[in-house]
Amino acid sequence: MEYVTLNNGVQMPVLGYGVYQIPDAEECERCVSDAISAGYRSIDTAQAYRNEEAVGHAIKKSGVAREEFFITTKVWISNAGYERAKASIEESMRKLQLDYLDLVLIHQPFNDYYGTYRAMEELYKAGKIRAIGVSNFYPDRYIDLVKFSEVVPAVNQVETHVFHQQTAAHEIMKKYNTQIESWGPFAEGRNNFFTNATLQEVGDQYNKSVAQVALRYLIQRGVVVIPKTVSKDRMEQNISVFDFELTAADMERIAALDTGESAFFSHADPQTVEFMTDYAKKGLE
Repeated sequence: MEYVTLNNGVQMPVLGYGVYQIPDAEECERCVSDAISAGYRSIDTAQAYRNEEAVGHAIKKSGVAREEFFITTKVWISNAGYERAKASIEESMRKLQLDYLDLVLIHQPFNDYYGTYRAMEELYKAGKIRAIGVSNFYPDRYIDLVKFSEVVPAVNQVETHVFHQQTAAHEIMKKYNTQIESWGPFAEGRNNFFTNATLQEVGDQYNKSVAQVALRYLIQRGVVVIPKTVSKDRMEQNISVFDFELTAADMERIAALDTGESAFFSHADPQTVEFMTDYAKKGLE
């Protein structure tokens, strides 16, 4: 495994396993157990995924030492604000059966995320969290948070894949020393991702799949990736991306796939904001 060094010196695996959209406890526990056996040590979950307990069970049953893991969770919109966020993070640790977390992110840039970040800063300083950051923060809100916080976010997890490469946002994160992390590195199969001719042609040179080429491309650009799959075979394929390197010409070909637009939605779109905030008001119970 390769690692990136976050702005506070913490080492984070450049490739991890994401558990988004695996709410079934039994299946999630099985998937995380499979991922651990395949060599993954970075696991990315969230309060809104409703599977922190399953992740915790798999970690505990694995027999792998706690210090080998890098566990990420995220504070949901309905838990925003200092008091709520602090209590929810403690609850996440209880569900995960952990006495500290490696990374905690603000999941969405809505509600009282300043209060949330203050709680995270406090728990970070107390040693309960090794690194703190944000998710889905566009450059405007990201810069605003950086300018008015004591701890610069270590990570910003944003939609990043070959069709939406976030080059401008990535440069801004570099300026403030925040690590970019990709969610949706396969664009969830949109835009005919898995049959893309360019990715297939590049992959054929190395006997690698479209998914492996896409992950390798992001890693070589300095992007942390957390691909999600429920198939152990694909887990093993996704982690097998450290035995080849794309050439400068390969990188240029793939860079040309960038549309500069989201394959999903914009957090700046009023309808998206209304949908997410209305959904969040329902809570997680």
